[in-house]
Amino acid sequence: MLKKQLKIDFNCDMGEGMAGEAIIMPFISSANISCGLHAGDGNVIRNTIALALSHNVSIGAHPSFDDRAHFGRTEMKLGRDELYRLIIRQLESFQTIAASLGADVHHVKPHGALYNLSARDETTARCIAEAVKDFNPGCILMGLSGSASVRAAKIAGLTAWNEVFADRTYTGRGTLTPRHHPGALIDSLEALTTQVKQMIHKGTVTATDGTVIPVEADTICIHGDGAQAPVFAKAIFEIVQSCKI
Repeated sequence: MLKKQLKIDFNCDMGEGMAGEAIIMPFISSANISCGLHAGDGNVIRNTIALALSHNVSIGAHPSFDDRAHFGRTEMKLGRDELYRLIIRQLESFQTIAASLGADVHHVKPHGALYNLSARDETTARCIAEAVKDFNPGCILMGLSGSASVRAAKIAGLTAWNEVFADRTYTGRGTLTPRHHPGALIDSLEALTTQVKQMIHKGTVTATDGTVIPVEADTICIHGDGAQAPVFAKAIFEIVQSCKI
């Protein structure tokens, strides 16, 4: 099946039981689908994959820490072998469901606290990259633009996509503003479209302290659990679709 083609990939975290996912799906080109540890279950994963297939959206696994109580947003200290097994187990389980529907796993994107840890910690980033390579060296690994995640993926010989965020703000260090900090989430359509256009056309993002940070945007993310996610998704789609790059 042909995949939806946009000039820049547009992804969303899904399979998390959010009501707006069916509304968002037509606008995105890649879906990062929960592997069941932070949200969802086998039936949710199956239904979300089927929905993605119906819209020609690329299917990705969204592994996390085993942290359903906190939606995968609590950092956990795991040994390298334990983390490797955690990632492999989720990817293999996800692949089994995808294969039953005739779907390929196109990419992998860690979720929540695991994503943020891999963005700054080289050891975690290397462990995840090695797990993805062992699972399927043809999978794309998404990571925060310019982060340890992207570097580790490239060293491992994987295709790495630099990811930028439409609905999150950035710190002056180029990391995402922690969710518990004021202003971490963008809730204004004007602010969101301004940030997306800046990231695409200028290759920069303005941090909360005014620092202008260079970014590379291979893929743009929106979170499916945001209250305005369906409205934001349509706006981002229109911006990406009109790109001349």
